Amino acid sequence: MEQQSLFRNRTFIFLFFGSFLALIGFSMFFMTTTWYVISELNSASSLGIILIAITVPRILMMAFGGVLADKFKKTTIMFSTSSIQGVLLVIIFLLHNADQLSFLYLVILGSIFGTLDAFSGPAGTSLIPKIVQKNQIKQANAIIQGLGQIGFIIGPIISGSIMEFGGVTAGYLVSSIIVLLSAFFMFPPFIKEGSVVNTLKQTPFKDLIEGLSYVKASRFLMTGILILITLNFFAFGAISIAIPILVETYGGTPINLSYIDAALGAGMLISTAIIGILKIRRRGLTSIAGLLATLLVALAFSQIPNLYILTVLAFLIGFTMTFVSIPFFTSAQEDTDPRIMGRVMSIVFLAMNGFDPLAYASVTLLVSRGFDIQFVILSFSIVGLLIAISILWRGHTFRSYKSNY
Repeated sequence: MEQQSLFRNRTFIFLFFGSFLALIGFSMFFMTTTWYVISELNSASSLGIILIAITVPRILMMAFGGVLADKFKKTTIMFSTSSIQGVLLVIIFLLHNADQLSFLYLVILGSIFGTLDAFSGPAGTSLIPKIVQKNQIKQANAIIQGLGQIGFIIGPIISGSIMEFGGVTAGYLVSSIIVLLSAFFMFPPFIKEGSVVNTLKQTPFKDLIEGLSYVKASRFLMTGILILITLNFFAFGAISIAIPILVETYGGTPINLSYIDAALGAGMLISTAIIGILKIRRRGLTSIAGLLATLLVALAFSQIPNLYILTVLAFLIGFTMTFVSIPFFTSAQEDTDPRIMGRVMSIVFLAMNGFDPLAYASVTLLVSRGFDIQFVILSFSIVGLLIAISILWRGHTFRSYKSNY
């Protein structure tokens, strides 16, 4: 592969736009559903159940999503899942428009949506090392994730504005259109990914065991996965479910919710841009420092009863948490055997996203039992900090890791 600018890499550009639109559509769907459950169903516990329904199937199927990504064209997987997700959003829109969108329908359709995401996530993350040079992987990750954060900012703003003037029905309609448009950019003839690397003939179960054994044998991967789990359970997952509850508690509107979500995305975007420019070799130490910083800000987040100050703190959480994920994620892509990339990325992707539903369940259960939401966030932050300090103290292999790129 000839060395060229990423922005002259046609394959990367299509992945760039497809990922961007998919993130906008998903963030709109997520926010619209969040507001619908909080404002129309009037139940914080129902919100937790629905978000669990969206995310738990993703956890259960994600490892097999990595197996699939190693055996088939990743572009075919991504195109198919985005197309079906778009159709599901159209169904949700039609049900809400007919005033037939019940709690049960939302749980069922959300679980299917999450199951599909279990296949598209590992496919997308394992595609990057296949379409760019190894010394461009960090920059490619920064661009894709930075673009995603722009979508994460734009999505809630669009969703909040649409719901402010057109209601929840309009929010679902626009999100379905955007997800279907993302599928267009994922169309396999537009993204030339090359042949499938994994040609070993064995059962899916053996493929899965091989991937798990590969990860277990690496102290670097195991420590990095623990760091991602800590970040997403004790900080990001807990705060994600707390934000709409806090907005409702303090008398906010969809616009206030969109401001906080947008601030979170803006912080991630800016730090992603910085990471894309800087040459970070001490990536293990950078990830640990980012985790400590994120949890300290989350600790402050637990003590503030003001929506405007919480918006600022959400920005800082987004800014710091990106320094946790991108350095580790990039190093895992650089050092992993291409034949097994999909399975390793599915496990890493699971650590990045799969523990959110456990945080949702834990937070909503505690709130429904009468615990103050800010006390819950305080408790989560303290436990997360203790784990992060332990990793800093004992994780010598991870802490001393240096990249060659």
